[in-house]
Amino acid sequence: MIHITRRERFNAAHRLFRPDFDDEQNYKVFGKCSNPNWHGHNYELFVTVAGEIDSDTGFLLNLKSLSKLIKSKVIVKLDHRNINLEVDFMKGKLASTENLAVGIWNELEDHIKELGAELHCVKVVESENNYVEYFGIS
Repeated sequence: MIHITRRERFNAAHRLFRPDFDDEQNYKVFGKCSNPNWHGHNYELFVTVAGEIDSDTGFLLNLKSLSKLIKSKVIVKLDHRNINLEVDFMKGKLASTENLAVGIWNELEDHIKELGAELHCVKVVESENNYVEYFGIS
């Protein structure tokens, strides 16, 4: 088994808050990330897939196909968007990086199987100090 990773980038705004909390309680729990006027990040997304090398091509899969898939199923929905308000797969969820990684996984998993690979990891880098890795449900 071999793993291969594709990196993509997107910019998006979000707010960490619970609507059932007042601003003071949201600030206490989420800090400045609960700013009612939103804040944004320059995210990096790493999608790692796993499988066997095709003896005819020498590839696990064509990285151009993987890139096209990630862009069409995820990046177009996220780039320059408000995660809380505009991203269909995040509706009704707190817009944390953890939930974002799970949402991206769910958007990609079945489509990556159609390319002949298994989704191994979704890594979302929110800042130079913070990132989330999601490996699916075991």
